[in-house]
Amino acid sequence: MNERMTKTILITIATVFLAVMLVAPLAVVMIEALKQGVAVYWASLQEPYAQKAIYLTIFTVVVAITLNSIFSILAAWAITKFDFKGKIVFESLIQLPLAISPVIIGLMLILMYGRQSPLYTILRDYDISVVFSIIGVTIAVIFVTIPFIVQELVPLMKVQSRSEEEAATLMGASWWTIFWNVTFPNIRFALMYGIVLASSRAMGEFGAVSVISGHIRGRTNTLPLHVELLYNEYNFTAAFAVASVLVMASIILLIIRNILEWIGERRLQE
Repeated sequence: MNERMTKTILITIATVFLAVMLVAPLAVVMIEALKQGVAVYWASLQEPYAQKAIYLTIFTVVVAITLNSIFSILAAWAITKFDFKGKIVFESLIQLPLAISPVIIGLMLILMYGRQSPLYTILRDYDISVVFSIIGVTIAVIFVTIPFIVQELVPLMKVQSRSEEEAATLMGASWWTIFWNVTFPNIRFALMYGIVLASSRAMGEFGAVSVISGHIRGRTNTLPLHVELLYNEYNFTAAFAVASVLVMASIILLIIRNILEWIGERRLQE
């Protein structure tokens, strides 16, 4: 078997596999969503509970990505620019959400903030409710998306020399000046790439949010939970219509990711 035939077979197998496992299910979602016409599709998205699910999903994604971006930059800077005891443990803890089932994460949050927790009394005194609330949903999304931005920043910042930061320090520059003028220009594309990955993960999170949210319709249901609710009610057209929003958002994020990869490769070649 020559090289050309081997390449053709491998590409064909990979293409067929992707078509069956990825493209076909996505196509089915869009077909079913529009099965009864654009008017029904649009009405399903305009339904009040669907609108609230969309707004809650956007809110949780924005809050989670904002906080995780700040944390990830600080964590990556500490890991790559400084030596301290426990660095390996610190890095391992950041990756922990990837190793734990999202359902377990939701259970952990209930145990931490629920009625049986010592924190519950303190939170109740300040009229703060975490379990079965938007706060709990947001915390769950933040938890599961912690590693995504950090794991894009750390490898890049590790291969970069500390000499520029050290030179700026010797010249009397403040830490903010050093970060904004020296560090940030070198990591901005990795940061944006990590934000895209984290946004995609946050948008589609189901397990942890399902446990901590309590499935309160119109209040704590994000888009994935609303899709499940509609499907369980045999409202298939509306379920696929709402699911199509997630599909289109994922495709947009994929396009943005590919653009960022292309820009990053061009910068490396220059």
